[in-house]
Amino acid sequence: MSRVGRQPVTIPAGVTVATKDRKITVKGPKGELTYEHRPEVTVEVQGDTITVRNVRSQYDKAARAYHGLTRALLRNMVEGVAKGYERKLELNGVGYTIKLEGKDTLSFTLGYANPVKVPVPPTVTVEVPNPTNLIVRGADLQQVGQFAAQIRKLKPPEPYKGKGFKYENEVIRRKAGKAFGSA
Repeated sequence: MSRVGRQPVTIPAGVTVATKDRKITVKGPKGELTYEHRPEVTVEVQGDTITVRNVRSQYDKAARAYHGLTRALLRNMVEGVAKGYERKLELNGVGYTIKLEGKDTLSFTLGYANPVKVPVPPTVTVEVPNPTNLIVRGADLQQVGQFAAQIRKLKPPEPYKGKGFKYENEVIRRKAGKAFGSA
C-alpha cells in the first residue's frame, strides 16, 4: 500500500466535495475542479476527510501507484480551490518587457524583431506588477505550472548574462565566459 495514499485529506471550511461513480467534484472560493479517478482505487468522503482505498491487491504495483497518485491529486484540488496556487516569474535583460493587453493576451518584448504574444488560458489569471515581473495564479496546480513553463520556454535564462525568464527563487548557474587578452 502507498504511504502517501493512506493519509487522509482534510477538507477545510468553505470547500465541498461531491462524488458520483468515479467522478469527484471539489468546489471552493477559488473555483471548481473535477477529476475522474482510476478503477483501481475508491474514494470515500466522510465528514471533513477524504480517504482513498486500494481496491486491487496491495501487491499490484500499478494499483499502489494509482493509490498514491489519486490521494495527491485530490489534496492538490482541495488546496487549489481553498487557497489557490501561484508562480512568479522574473524577466532579466536590457529592454525585455512584459505587457498585459486586455485580460487574455500577454505581449513580450524579448529582443526578437516582433513582440511575442501569448493568449492566457481561461482557467488561469495573470498579473503584471511591473514590466519585468509576472504572476500566474489559478486553482489547478497543473495548469498554473504548465502556463508558467510555457512562458519560461519563450526565453529560458542563459548561463552567461542570466538574460531570460526565471522563476522567483530559481538560481541560475553562471559561466565565466571567455577571458579577454589572456596570453
